[in-house]
Amino acid sequence: MNRRNFFGKAAVGTIGLAAIPAILSATVGSTEKKQKGILSSMKTGEVILFQGDSITDAGRDKVNQQANSSGSFGSGYAFHSAANLLNTMASVQPVIYNRGISGNKVFQLADRWQKDCFELKPRIVSILVGVNDFWHTLDGKYDGTVEKYENDYRQLLTLTKKILPDVKLVICEPFAVLGCSAVNEKWYPAFDAYRLSAKRLALESEAIFIPFQAIFDEAQKYAPGKYWTGDGVHPSMAGASLMAEAWLNAVR
Repeated sequence: MNRRNFFGKAAVGTIGLAAIPAILSATVGSTEKKQKGILSSMKTGEVILFQGDSITDAGRDKVNQQANSSGSFGSGYAFHSAANLLNTMASVQPVIYNRGISGNKVFQLADRWQKDCFELKPRIVSILVGVNDFWHTLDGKYDGTVEKYENDYRQLLTLTKKILPDVKLVICEPFAVLGCSAVNEKWYPAFDAYRLSAKRLALESEAIFIPFQAIFDEAQKYAPGKYWTGDGVHPSMAGASLMAEAWLNAVR
């Protein structure tokens, strides 16, 4: 490799390294920026809980559901986020769990919320749910509506704040990327209502909101959708890393 080619490739690498900060800068608006800093109030040994569906689950071990264990986190954004937190917050030794379960809709989260949330006594609860509440209606095997999604979600958040009055909530926007194997024109505009519902609930519950749809839309200016998520729903390694950076950026 000659000198010119070397510096040309180095410049491309520099652009790549700048992608994630640029994506987040372009997509996290003033509403999302208002409530940063929830990590600063964490005390030693307090619990952070990641909840949701397969995007959060990411192939984790559901038999040995241990805190701060790589096997219990799978390979997704929750793992990347937790690993960073355990490294940067060693002075307060956070206790971090992943209790996402593949296929879950909001009502299924509610069915297991006593065991998989309240009994863990989390200080921070992060929830990403909604894609299945819509996706599973497309094959006729689930008759849910966006109204059911929002009502069930609101009840879950209200109960959570009642049982855990000091809890800090993080609500992640459900997302779907067109042009990938599972997401097509049938998703839109109907799926947008679920996204807007999640944002509305975040405002109502004074939660931090993470605009994952806008983030993935912006990411496609740097690489095609299939680079970030093969099927349009489940993130690739790059997509999981992007999600983790967005999550960490929002809570700091």
